[in-house]
Amino acid sequence: MAQTMVAGARAPVEDALPARRIFAFVAMVFGMFMAILDIQVVSASLAEIQAGLSAGSDEIAWVQTAYLIAEVIMIPLSGTLARIMSTRVLFTISAAGFTIASALCATATNIDQMIVYRALQGFIGGGMIPSVFAAAFTVFPPSKRNIVSPIIGLVATLAPTIGPTVGGYLTSALSWHWLFLINVVPGILVSIAAWTLIDFDKPEKGLMAKFDWWGLLAMGTMLGCLEYVLEEGSAHDWLNDQTILVVFIAMLIGGVVFFWRAFKVEFPIVDLKAFGNVNFAFGSVFSFVLGIGLYGLTYLYPLYLGRIRHYDSMMIGETLFISGLCMFLTAPIAGILSNKIDLRLMMMIGFLGFAAGTFSMSQLTSDWSFQELLIPQIFRGVSMMLCMVPINNLALGTLHPSRIKGGSGLFNLTRNLGGAVGLAIINTILTNRTANHYERLAENVTWSNPQAVQQLNQMTFNNTMNGLDGLAAATRQLSNMVRQQALILSFIDVLLILTVLFAGLAAFTLLMKKPGKPPAGAGGGH
Repeated sequence: MAQTMVAGARAPVEDALPARRIFAFVAMVFGMFMAILDIQVVSASLAEIQAGLSAGSDEIAWVQTAYLIAEVIMIPLSGTLARIMSTRVLFTISAAGFTIASALCATATNIDQMIVYRALQGFIGGGMIPSVFAAAFTVFPPSKRNIVSPIIGLVATLAPTIGPTVGGYLTSALSWHWLFLINVVPGILVSIAAWTLIDFDKPEKGLMAKFDWWGLLAMGTMLGCLEYVLEEGSAHDWLNDQTILVVFIAMLIGGVVFFWRAFKVEFPIVDLKAFGNVNFAFGSVFSFVLGIGLYGLTYLYPLYLGRIRHYDSMMIGETLFISGLCMFLTAPIAGILSNKIDLRLMMMIGFLGFAAGTFSMSQLTSDWSFQELLIPQIFRGVSMMLCMVPINNLALGTLHPSRIKGGSGLFNLTRNLGGAVGLAIINTILTNRTANHYERLAENVTWSNPQAVQQLNQMTFNNTMNGLDGLAAATRQLSNMVRQQALILSFIDVLLILTVLFAGLAAFTLLMKKPGKPPAGAGGGH
């Protein structure tokens, strides 16, 4: 009886949040925000960077690709490094290295330097992302997850969403150099705070002797080549391109060696045993699909507004800010709901809301602007948070604390890979469907179609009045109109596919187990 009373009296103390750990967690979240933001921050400013570095059109895409390839290798590796070095050392090195690499990016004078610096920035910065997720589910008690889970969910979804907006604003107001210089002062402060405040765990230096270097090489080959194939495949006709084929074969070899060693060596580079937890396995799948939706729409919206509406980066940012605002406002609501209703039901509502948002865009036309995009953006922002918070809690919150560091890296990897796979598929669909739609539409633009002839005659007259070669100019204009309509129809195809994907995924949420009592030792730090 006395022991029960002591335990009961101790509970509120254990649930209390020391100020030191709150400030440490805030600093870590800010570091993660910078690392995730930099995935997309350059996307709206590649043309300016290309001009500044005198780079070719086939080279400039590597400013983003190099970052993604390097980051996707570090994310799963971070769990192992955190155990060997401790969260404090790993996060401090990651934050400081990311800051230095950001400054180097701003000083780049040619495309080769920029690619190297961006790869360094992505690799070192990638260590910050899983560390925050791991800290949220090991340092804080379960009673506080309705606070910390929405925070990390908000950052993981908001940062890539507003990345193009922030990048476009900085480039327009200052110069492309500030895309990277903006990280320097916050990066220094985060590095100092991490070294001073983080005290979550102790290093296990003895594990260094068991470090699987061959596993690291195999994993780096597999993930790096996979990211390259996904990034470059759609633009180079996939395996019909010799370089893509060679890289694909290297990916397969790396994958075989990696999985063989992951199950053979005593201390594998990535602990795959977390997938033995049903909730973590399904949560990782949901995270993968969420990555498709998150990065897919972050790509599609600006693409539509740029190509069809001819908006510049500032106008695109002003049109799309509502998604980020909705995520921000929904985060605390999602935290409260996560304690009130079944997390699986909450996740189902989020997936169905996302599907409703993409379906509402299936009537897309060439004159949609802020007003028409308002409701789809609200659905997107609100639904993203309603999905992200329960996925985090169900996937990571039910893991044993000893598996959370490695599991966090795998969980974050699935979201990034989902984004990469989604973008590759979306680009391929857009290319193929645009060609198909153009061919079908062009069949109706003939001399036997009175409407087409009338439109051509009117354009010919207008161009002749403006001193142009009337018929030739009108023919080009009509061809561009058909091509634009074909592109819009291909956008609709992608949106309908996303609708079916997320609506179907809602049914699978019931396959996850309703979380019971948290695993022993969960929360409270070490």
